[in-house]
Amino acid sequence: MRELGELIDVAEPAWPVLQEEFARTSVPLEVLPGDPGQGRACLLRLQVSAGSALGAMALHCGGLLLDGGWLRVFGGTTAGALPGLARVNGFPEAFDPAWRPPDGLVVAHDVLGGVFVLNGPDPAASGRPGEPGQMVYFAPDSLEWEALELGYGTWLSWLLSGRLELFYDGLRWPGWREEVSALALDQGVAFYPFLWSQEAQADLAGATRSPVPMRELIALNAGFRDRFGLPGPGFLGEV
Repeated sequence: MRELGELIDVAEPAWPVLQEEFARTSVPLEVLPGDPGQGRACLLRLQVSAGSALGAMALHCGGLLLDGGWLRVFGGTTAGALPGLARVNGFPEAFDPAWRPPDGLVVAHDVLGGVFVLNGPDPAASGRPGEPGQMVYFAPDSLEWEALELGYGTWLSWLLSGRLELFYDGLRWPGWREEVSALALDQGVAFYPFLWSQEAQADLAGATRSPVPMRELIALNAGFRDRFGLPGPGFLGEV
């Protein structure tokens, strides 16, 4: 186990580099402030250094809101209605150096109930694609895991590059910005017909939409796999 000082005192901290990326991006972005105490506790539990993008987010940031809150990237601090990494991933209250997230680290949710996860050491054992330490996405329009073939730091840069528009092609409807901006940070958007249905994919704008708690939306998407006789998606985060 590495001590906190060893994790923080690094020759090349990643936070200034991230701040430069935040300043340059054309993507609508809100950077939520971190709490020093929560940030240090999260960093110690993650056992990653402040020289990594994940460590910098844990230590300094309360999270990122991209595209008006369409995507919520968790930081090391619980910031209002947006939970921190510790709460989302169920970190034990008392520090346990042997504890690790069972299926990988949940690092972001989107308003559709999609979940971004940083793979753990054995993704296949959790029924997930990709390599250890790479990002994967649980897609609510297919109910499948998708390998992104990116590490966490590269994934953050990818989010800030403006490519979310292409990633969510076909899943955004006229007026989505206004609807999303009106949501609380613990809410998402539920569709009927459901996003994975042929009806919704043929006419997304014509589907009925309603704001729901993110907890319910994520549980609903996970439950559909059970109904279809598919293996459960594994841990998708607590919000």
